[in-house]
Amino acid sequence: MSDEQPSTGRIQEAASLVVARIRGGDLGPLPVIVGLAVIWTVFQTLNPVFLSSTNLVNLTMQCAAIGTIALGVVVVLLVGEIDLSVGSVSGLAAAVLTVTFVQLQWNPVLAIAAAIATGLCAGLLYGFIFTRFGVPSFILTLAGLLGFLGLQLKVLGDTGSINLPFTSWIVLFAQRMFLPAWASYVLVVAAVAVSVGSRVRLARRRAAANLDSQSLLSIGVRGGVLLVLLLGATWYLNLSRGVGVMFVFFLALVVTMDILLTRTRWGRAIYAVGGSQEAARRAGIRVGRIFVSAFALCSSFAALGGILAAAHLAAANQSSGVGDTNLNAIAAAVIGGTSLFGGRGSAYSALIGVLVIQSISSGLTLLNLDSSVRYMVTGVVLVLAVIIDAMSRRTRAATGRG
Repeated sequence: MSDEQPSTGRIQEAASLVVARIRGGDLGPLPVIVGLAVIWTVFQTLNPVFLSSTNLVNLTMQCAAIGTIALGVVVVLLVGEIDLSVGSVSGLAAAVLTVTFVQLQWNPVLAIAAAIATGLCAGLLYGFIFTRFGVPSFILTLAGLLGFLGLQLKVLGDTGSINLPFTSWIVLFAQRMFLPAWASYVLVVAAVAVSVGSRVRLARRRAAANLDSQSLLSIGVRGGVLLVLLLGATWYLNLSRGVGVMFVFFLALVVTMDILLTRTRWGRAIYAVGGSQEAARRAGIRVGRIFVSAFALCSSFAALGGILAAAHLAAANQSSGVGDTNLNAIAAAVIGGTSLFGGRGSAYSALIGVLVIQSISSGLTLLNLDSSVRYMVTGVVLVLAVIIDAMSRRTRAATGRG
């Protein structure tokens, strides 16, 4: 009986802390998760095919390219800036990939490296101009959007479209590579085990420093729930083609960026600069270098996303990276919970946000509704996300949570 009472007390204490955080404006991913559940419920009601394993496999594969671009947008938003050229940079990278690989017959690894290097150079150029001349990122990247779009057309040449060989491993990676069922389950168990182990080590370090920390019971319960959910999702996807390797690659990028943002000095500096440039400067952070690194990472992820998109379509053309690529990538980052005001958000914002964006697109496509409706619905969701962000920010300020 004595063991049950402390356990019950710890659960009640954890629940009260969660309620207090929500009341204080620290909503985390809760609004987006609730919104995603509503979207899935509505579309499943209107078309039972929506939540079929086949459609969900297609949805996950469609998330990888835009999600990778959105991951870079998250980084630049965290420092309180914006990059409007991610679509053009992704299209330029796709053009560089196809020209070097198909026309110049380069080794595919070198072609991919050249495409990513193109994005890196674009980001470094942005960072240099931004820190050296103080050009607002909105204007700077808007100019980049136009300039890199023109360069993309120049690289593609008169043909305007270049196809990738369907037998190349680049295309196979993006279209036909799926994990064996047993490998997907092993990966889920390993990922949850690493996550739980990391949380336990963090809790013990905080407890040793006499700081508030999660109880082992709370960590265990969360880990168990996460394991059940991920195993169930994996089993359901395996009823069709399974878990795509390209989607796993995207998830690996998200986890890696989350570690960099939350466990490294550079990541803490990113949040500090986004929270207050002056305070970060007075704390000894080299703000200029942080801005350069943010722009460089954003453009590099845009280039990588362009490569994944070209591989998934097995081609690059004049429309690569244009259209709604910019809209979807930036909207995914914001809808996923990254604040437009800087300093708040996470790498997982890109994952959650792109799931929302692609769910809307997939659901409306299944309902045979045209792009006009998709744009309007996405716009409404984006406005709601910004309103929630502004309201939670106002609540945090009123309750002294910053």
